[in-house]
Amino acid sequence: MKLFNHNPDFKMDVLREVGNIGAGHAATALSRLLDKPVDMAVPTVSFVPFESIADRVGGPEEVVVAVFLRVDGDAPGNMFFLMSRLQAKLLLQGLAGFEPAGDGGYSELELSALCEIGNILAGSYLSSLADLTGLAMSPSVPSVAVDMAGAILSYGLLQFGTMGDDALLIDTTFLRGRQEAEGHFYFIPDPESFEKIFVSLGVPLE
Repeated sequence: MKLFNHNPDFKMDVLREVGNIGAGHAATALSRLLDKPVDMAVPTVSFVPFESIADRVGGPEEVVVAVFLRVDGDAPGNMFFLMSRLQAKLLLQGLAGFEPAGDGGYSELELSALCEIGNILAGSYLSSLADLTGLAMSPSVPSVAVDMAGAILSYGLLQFGTMGDDALLIDTTFLRGRQEAEGHFYFIPDPESFEKIFVSLGVPLE
C-alpha cells in the first residue's frame, strides 16, 4: 500500500509530532540512564520505500550497526535503528564515555550499550505514536548486529515475515556539548497497519 499521495501534508505534520515527542522522551530517558544531560535535535521525518533503506546508509554492502525489533499489538510492524560504524563510535564516545577500541570492533559491553540506546529510542517513538493514535503497540526484546545493511534487512524479512512497502524514517541526531552523532530510525508497519494508524487519527485512506 503506497501512501505518498494520501493527505501527505497532514500525515507528515502528525508524524513530525511523533518524532518530536519521541525525541524528547528519548533524551530524558538517556539522560537518566547515563546520569548526564543528553539533547536531541529536532528530527527529520519522511516516508521512504522499503527498498531504499539500505541506500540511506551507503548501500546494501555497507557494514552498519543495527538494532532491530518487532512491534506487536494493534498496528504491528518492524523497527530498525541503523548507524554507520563511525557514527556508532561517536555515539559511544560522546554519550556513554567509551574509548574507541584499537581494532575498530565492538566489545560486548559496547554492543549492549548500543542495543539499549536503540531500545530507548524505539520505546520513546513507539510510545508517542501509541499516545497520539490510541493504539496499543509494544516492542519486543531488541537485537543488535554489525553486518552489511542488506544482510540485516534480509534477516529482518526472514525473521519477521513480509514487510510493508513504505517505512517511516526518523533521522535522529544526538547532541552532547559540541559532540553529535546521528542514526536512521525506521518503523516499517505491516501492510495493513498504516491504514489502522491513520484511521485512528481520523484520516481515512482514500
